Amino acid sequence: MQYFVVMIDYGRRGREAIVDPEITRREVISRVASGEYNNISFIHEVADTSVDDVTAEILAEAAVPEIQTSDANPQASRFDHARDLRKHELV
Repeated sequence: MQYFVVMIDYGRRGREAIVDPEITRREVISRVASGEYNNISFIHEVADTSVDDVTAEILAEAAVPEIQTSDANPQASRFDHARDLRKHELV
């Protein structure tokens, strides 16, 4: 039997261990990525008689890729576009 233990830390209010034998690794990753599981202390994978700490692996898999933001100014782009249109219009 294999299952995951997700320990969530609520600070002064304590901690909660979420243990569900029917939840899969993919579902744990999905819940971490969606933000359902926040303030995770650790995630353990229990398989038969062994326990593995898979916190780093699951957090890495659940990480949302960062989108590089450009330093472009949208208002300046609109002004430049309007100026270019005026420059090319018929007189």
